[in-house]
Amino acid sequence: MRVRLDNLTKSFGDFTAVDHFNVELEDGELISLLGPSGCGKSTILNMLAGILPVTDGKIWFDDDDVTNLPPEQRGIGLVFQNYALYPHMSVLKNICFPLEIQKVPKQERIARAVEMAKLVHVETMLDRKPKQLSGGQQQRVAIARALVKNPRLLLLDEPLSNLDARLRLEMREEIRRIQQETKVTTIFVTHDQEEAMSISDHIVLMKAGVKQQYDQPQRLYDQPANQFVADFLGNPPINNIPGVFEHGCFTPDGTDEVMKLSRFADVSFSGRAHLAIRAESVAPKESDTEETMTCHLDSVYKLGKDEMALVTCGATQFRVYLSSDFGYEAGQTAYLSLKNRGVFLFDEETGERYGGEAVKE
Repeated sequence: MRVRLDNLTKSFGDFTAVDHFNVELEDGELISLLGPSGCGKSTILNMLAGILPVTDGKIWFDDDDVTNLPPEQRGIGLVFQNYALYPHMSVLKNICFPLEIQKVPKQERIARAVEMAKLVHVETMLDRKPKQLSGGQQQRVAIARALVKNPRLLLLDEPLSNLDARLRLEMREEIRRIQQETKVTTIFVTHDQEEAMSISDHIVLMKAGVKQQYDQPQRLYDQPANQFVADFLGNPPINNIPGVFEHGCFTPDGTDEVMKLSRFADVSFSGRAHLAIRAESVAPKESDTEETMTCHLDSVYKLGKDEMALVTCGATQFRVYLSSDFGYEAGQTAYLSLKNRGVFLFDEETGERYGGEAVKE
């Protein structure tokens, strides 16, 4: 099922949590709503579920306007952050409960519940109570309960935040497997970029209730629409070197060294800018040229075949990956050229990106 949000807005008094939000989500995909805490992700999810009324705009499921439909008529399955299992019921009865509400005959609902339990790998735990389950097992039961009624749309509200790191990794892989097997359109709310990048078909990245970019995960990383997108994605975070850009050349703050940037030769913008460089997007050179930065190596950390270096260029300190073949040590000078991929130019004031799409190596 396709989901379309037309100018969706939600206000609480004078505060606008979601501001004229437009997006169309494709059928059968897993889409993540990603962004920092308070950006409006869960608010959108609750409007999709019918839990929160819409201030303005429309919600469409395929060609059906569901903006004012009550939750029970929308055909959605919802998994909460705290799972919300019924503690007095067995796993089987928890999974069956939505079908019992729908007055599905007992034998049919048990058969469907067992089928869902097998899908999420809890078929051997049907007689247990929630308190006898681990966090990951409770999560699986909650997903089975949401899927048992064959929803048109599955909504997952930060479902992994209560799990430890290793279990989070396992469960996100399980969520991806289950979604691909069922093919149900799924919206996954998270503030964790790694979660979103690893399991999503598409990501909607948000800031302060406004959509920043809707794209495939790798394209968000390789071709960020603005400074916020570039800053939010990546570990370590992208390096931002402030300075002045003019006529295809960049002068970092704190130095008179002018660096020629051939990839931005056609950019007409001039003025204060950030040269944004991902840590893996530098290549050491043996000597200084017009297209290298002269950097001081403050510290070097060995990481097998690569090294992480903390370097200073002008007035800015940042992190880069260097090949261990060069044998760099702290205190040395390094001449760093920039690769084609992972290097961007942003207006310092507006965050607007200049220079078109990133070029792959």
